[in-house]
Amino acid sequence: MEIIRLSPKSSGKIRYSIGDVYLRKGDVHQAIPLLERGLEVCRIWDLPLLLYLNSSALGYAYVLAGRVSDALPLLEQSVSTEARGIMRGRAHVWLSEAYLRLGRCDEALAVAVRGLELCRAHAQQGEQAWALRLLGEIHAHRHPPQVELAEIAYREALALAEALGMRPLQAHCHRGLGTLYATSGPREQARTELSTAIAMYQSMEMTFWLPQTETALAQVEA
Repeated sequence: MEIIRLSPKSSGKIRYSIGDVYLRKGDVHQAIPLLERGLEVCRIWDLPLLLYLNSSALGYAYVLAGRVSDALPLLEQSVSTEARGIMRGRAHVWLSEAYLRLGRCDEALAVAVRGLELCRAHAQQGEQAWALRLLGEIHAHRHPPQVELAEIAYREALALAEALGMRPLQAHCHRGLGTLYATSGPREQARTELSTAIAMYQSMEMTFWLPQTETALAQVEA
């Protein structure tokens, strides 16, 4: 039986690609080991672009896993790196979400706006939609929540996601809108949006976000 030996570059690329798929589904426990090993390979063999991709994705995997202190060095380094247009906007969005989870809303907003500018400058509509969704999250988590700004951002993100066939992002936008409406008054709209998000998560087997969405819906229905 012939053994296929991968080059370091192929190894780093494959680990990033598979890890990114798991990351998009919320399977962080599957994504993290792959991305950690990919990052190690890229550091050993000095593969700067793949190093950038693996470190950014690993940083966001840490964010989703609740390891924000581990995520910040990776994401801040990624944002400060003068990489090519590829993924720069995404790295800003991921760093912004890390700041938001720490309650650093002003920093989160500044970084998200910069990420949106980069996405638009490089005509990356898909990444632009993710940036808009995060702007909705930031406005929704203000004290008090900036309901109108949050709704506008979520709706813009949702429209782009629908046009581009980005179903995971559509589900996130419905969840964001449902959570926003649950705290701002229109309960029937909240129920509709959250129910839509749950159905989409279930159909895509994105179970990571299901518990919090189901809890939000139960609170609305109570």
